[in-house]
Amino acid sequence: MSHPLSVIVTTYNEADHIGRCLASVQGLSDDVLVVDSFSTDATVAIAHTHGARVEQRPYQGPAEQKNWAIPQARHEWVLLLDADEVVTPDLRDELTQLLANDVPPAAAAYWIGRNNYFLGQRIRFSGWQGDRVVRFFHRDRARYADVQVHEEIITDGLPTGSLRGRLEHYTFRNLDHYLDKTRRYARWSAQDHAARTPRVGYYHLWAKPTFRFFKHFVIQQGFRDGKVGFIVSAIMAWGVFLRYAYLAGQQRQRPAG
Repeated sequence: MSHPLSVIVTTYNEADHIGRCLASVQGLSDDVLVVDSFSTDATVAIAHTHGARVEQRPYQGPAEQKNWAIPQARHEWVLLLDADEVVTPDLRDELTQLLANDVPPAAAAYWIGRNNYFLGQRIRFSGWQGDRVVRFFHRDRARYADVQVHEEIITDGLPTGSLRGRLEHYTFRNLDHYLDKTRRYARWSAQDHAARTPRVGYYHLWAKPTFRFFKHFVIQQGFRDGKVGFIVSAIMAWGVFLRYAYLAGQQRQRPAG
């Protein structure tokens, strides 16, 4: 390729996913970096078998971890993946063609759509149908916003583009994994919302979760995903409730005055 590519994958206990992820980029890059948060399973060993270099460091949050990893890339163009994401053949071909040109890619950051899977089926509605993320970008021009939940590349002021190829996203191993992650994200999200939510009320604890369920199940047609769509919509609503429940608990523990 005229413009070589670095691949970055951030991990913690991803032995179930990391092999499939790294296999999907085999031969696409001569610089595959796995940034691991001291996994206790076989994640690191599997990464080494796929020829990746591994750096281990403590985890302080998703954006912080990725912002540390990006400058470690050896090449200017970076494909950054989560361990539960797989590069499809169409996306692989598109990246290869884009980077083979003598002229570098026109944009500094590119959006990539994702096909999401949960409980053994692809979720085609439920608010997940428009899911896309910035995963391909120029190393020196892109960084993640400093938030704890739903971290994304800051695209303000950057020329951006979209790729036709997609990622396969095996987002949750099972229901327990989804519930655990929802609970963890709710705690982090409470931190992100603390400054703009001085007092939690019934509006936050009842109205916002109710609307979130209605949004995913009715407006975004989660009912078309059947029972799994109902489960997704309910857990999304529960996550909103937990966010404000955690925040309310924090506010009640603050000293008066």
